[in-house]
Amino acid sequence: MKKFAVAGIIQVETIVKVEKIPIEYSPVITKPNTIFTNVGGDAYNECLALRALGNDVRFFTVTGSDNTDIVVKDKLVSGADYVYPALEATPSAVILYDSERQQQIYEDIKNVRDIVFPLEPFKKNIGDVDCVVLANANFCKPLARAAKKMGKTVAVNFRGFTEEKLEYNRELMELADIIYLSDDNIVTEPDEFVRKLADSFPAGTIILGQGAKGLTIFSRGDDLLAHYKPVKTTEIVNTAGAGNSLFSCFLHYYVGTGDAVRAIKNALLFASYKIGHMGTSAGFLTEEELERWYHLIWG
Repeated sequence: MKKFAVAGIIQVETIVKVEKIPIEYSPVITKPNTIFTNVGGDAYNECLALRALGNDVRFFTVTGSDNTDIVVKDKLVSGADYVYPALEATPSAVILYDSERQQQIYEDIKNVRDIVFPLEPFKKNIGDVDCVVLANANFCKPLARAAKKMGKTVAVNFRGFTEEKLEYNRELMELADIIYLSDDNIVTEPDEFVRKLADSFPAGTIILGQGAKGLTIFSRGDDLLAHYKPVKTTEIVNTAGAGNSLFSCFLHYYVGTGDAVRAIKNALLFASYKIGHMGTSAGFLTEEELERWYHLIWG
């Protein structure tokens, strides 16, 4: 069993299935089983995924002072190693998605950019962890610096990348040993984009999620730059949270072994099964279930 520390944002998420993105105006649309509300967020979902795979996970997050019931009553949140109630209100998001796997996300992260997360509770709880998994929120930058000083492997989920955000993300990019981001806004070819990142930053591993096209992975130690197509394990229900689950599963297999190829194959399976379930925080395979799928798909 490996040990991970995960830090980042939790939020109340409302996921809505629409006919097509962009959506056409209609004053009222009534359809059963198309709206789902639950606790979510990158860090929250990564925590659930890593625990489903059998890991010991320490969770650090921020919440609002509004005491949103759905968050306060959540077992993962209430049992987190450190919850900092510093926000003016709990972050929230609305995720629209269609049958073509397109998404449109509206986020309200409140005053997350303005807070300073307490370092001592974080440092006290990461002494024996194998990997520190962070969001790219402002408050995670000091956490990354602290983790690196303690000799920890740092993995950062940058989500959607834009050139405009490069300076905002630069410090975390330079500190990260493992980088995950999605291709939503890149304008160059995926392999060219990943190679440019690899030449600019010291990370040993970079994963570019490409949705329905699969992913591109760079591994410095293996001299690897490769594209992998997605696999299919079940019918797609909702793709929200697929990147978080893929990243988590990759870390589960990669940390400690350094086997990027086996880790990414397992991650593709894990994410494929996850998107057969509604909500960003549901549909996680156990390690035993995943191993069965691996032998079935990859041989």
